[in-house]
Amino acid sequence: MATTARHNIAQLEQVEAPGSMLTHTAARVLAVLRIATGFVFLWAFLDKTFGFGYATPAERAWINGGSPTKGFLSGVEVGPFENFFHSIAGAVWADWLFMLGLLGVGVALILGIGLRIAAVAAGLMMAFMWAAEWPLAQETSSGEPTRSSNPLVDYHVVYGLGAAVLALTYAGHTWGLGRWWARLPLVQKNRWLI
Repeated sequence: MATTARHNIAQLEQVEAPGSMLTHTAARVLAVLRIATGFVFLWAFLDKTFGFGYATPAERAWINGGSPTKGFLSGVEVGPFENFFHSIAGAVWADWLFMLGLLGVGVALILGIGLRIAAVAAGLMMAFMWAAEWPLAQETSSGEPTRSSNPLVDYHVVYGLGAAVLALTYAGHTWGLGRWWARLPLVQKNRWLI
């Protein structure tokens, strides 16, 4: 009985030690989280490009001349960056940067490659979107309630942190192309590409 207790304590200490263990189950859950998060970004790209009628109607699709940034950024009614976001709403460079970010992050996460770059890109994109929605404010610039559910941590923060966790845990190695990607000579010479 005492031997079993010591064995259980030793296992618990090993599990709780940072960096010492990632179980197969945890790796699989991270892989599912990686693919699901990637699909969130990829779906946003596809819907804005083709106008499937969910967030973007067909007549406002990018391929039909719509602007992926105009509706959201011109509708910003809160925060210290309101005028800045209005000034870039619908700018061609902002549309391309936003759409390439959505596509790049989505594909990288789904395939499990380039997760460090994807995490940085996702973090920056989510930080800008958080700043545009400015959940700290309780009222819009016109005095209407914002109905922000949490003034600090919203889904933008969670997606940004999630992308970082996926990159730092090598989540692309399970059910992804991460191991193959890491062995490429270019990636071996430039470890930041992992």
